[in-house]
Amino acid sequence: MGIEIAGLFGLIWLIIVIWAIIKTAQSPAGPVPKILWILILLVFPVIGLILWLLLGPKG
Repeated sequence: MGIEIAGLFGLIWLIIVIWAIIKTAQSPAGPVPKILWILILLVFPVIGLILWLLLGPKG
């Protein structure tokens, strides 16, 4: 049962990271900050998402 829960958690996390990338791409921020945030979210998904929630583009 542990593998199924871990897989479900991973899928939910992936959906949240994709949502954050989409929200970043749609934000009114300039192109350079958008690219940097998307790279951070892709390279460091856990810490990047936490930082994005705290410091990311609002709107």
